Amino acid sequence: MADPRDEMLKAMAAHRGLKLIRSRRRKPGGDFGRYGLTDAKTGQDCFGIGKEGLEATPEEIEDYLRRGAKADWKRSLGAAGTAAAKAKPKSKRRAAPPEPEPRTRRAPEPEPEPEPDLVVREAKAADADALALLLGLPATQVKPALRHLIQAAEPPLVAELGGVIGCVAWHLIPTLQKGRVGRITLLRVANDVRRRGVGTSLVEAVEARLAGRGCALVEAVSEIDLDNAHGFFRRLGYERSGHLFSKPAAAD
Repeated sequence: MADPRDEMLKAMAAHRGLKLIRSRRRKPGGDFGRYGLTDAKTGQDCFGIGKEGLEATPEEIEDYLRRGAKADWKRSLGAAGTAAAKAKPKSKRRAAPPEPEPRTRRAPEPEPEPEPDLVVREAKAADADALALLLGLPATQVKPALRHLIQAAEPPLVAELGGVIGCVAWHLIPTLQKGRVGRITLLRVANDVRRRGVGTSLVEAVEARLAGRGCALVEAVSEIDLDNAHGFFRRLGYERSGHLFSKPAAAD
């Protein structure tokens, strides 16, 4: 049976265009149980591979992949800011002549506030109001539903950046024909932060959660609220596998 942690690391590596390598050589002084990463297209060594073989522990591999995801997030924020600055129309007024340099020294400019880090975490009962606002639903509907999911050990994951800006909900389904199947039942990102990697970070986090729960297959329902949702999931390696039929349940 595959190690759930290996499956989680493979999924994280694949989303970054990398391939997870694990040594299985059981010789004295060898690298059994060690890992490394190579480029999935070129096969070039990227991390944890030395002259004597594989060198990295599972924890070091996970830390390397998460640091890379965080770096991509910060770069996407910077790129969005640069694009907005370039799109701003230039004023036709002539620039005013420069002011003469004051004789007294100016106080040093304050250090800019550091950019906050994107945090993906389990939702708590206290997040109900923020989730209701994000989803456009009444808080009276969201609060009991969130409480039920937390009690069922299937808490949604939220993306936080100075406040809740995204959410992914999931469900574990035992099946006869496919074993345990993980299903992404909802993915929502606030309109003003879309196309900045928030949705990808949420999906990667929930895939790791489902792999750790023994899922060999992850599904996503078609009514995910994202621009070009089908293209988004195809970029993450998902393929169309069928149709979803539904109808209201019969009343008692």
